[in-house]
Amino acid sequence: MKIVHGQNCTLARWHDGPCRNNGLLCADSTAPPSMTTVRYKLLADVPPPAYQTAGASGIDLCAAVTMTIYSGCTARVPLGIAVEIPQGFEGQLRPRSSMNARAILGHFGTIDSDYRGEISAILTNVGFNELEINQGDRIAQLVIAPVERVELVRVEQLSETARGGGGFGSTGRR
Repeated sequence: MKIVHGQNCTLARWHDGPCRNNGLLCADSTAPPSMTTVRYKLLADVPPPAYQTAGASGIDLCAAVTMTIYSGCTARVPLGIAVEIPQGFEGQLRPRSSMNARAILGHFGTIDSDYRGEISAILTNVGFNELEINQGDRIAQLVIAPVERVELVRVEQLSETARGGGGFGSTGRR
């Protein structure tokens, strides 16, 4: 258990273990919100998954292999990690913006809570030059998000809306 100690505590820092403030557990308003735990297993020699900044919403994941992605080609890149996502959550595999800036498109993916296999990223080189991906390069990010299951009801007709079936820019450009 992580505990934040108040000003009267003899250990005014984060630590694992009981507070030494008269043998009582103490906390103040700076305590972090409770966190969801995601267990992971490294399957290759890659850096562990990590948030790169305090405000990052995605956990960076690294390539487990070195490979070349040729212009116009799509590749499945193993990430050398398996995760245990709690029930009621999903993993959203997303591209890193730095990859897009290099003309590599990362494809979105969903990791279900009951999946325990290795995660891979799907990358497409839309540039004119081949691109080398090196083992350990940060190439994707994982966002953990809550999921609500719904009841599906088949009907013959859906309710009317002002938008109707309009899509792909039907609401205008500005």
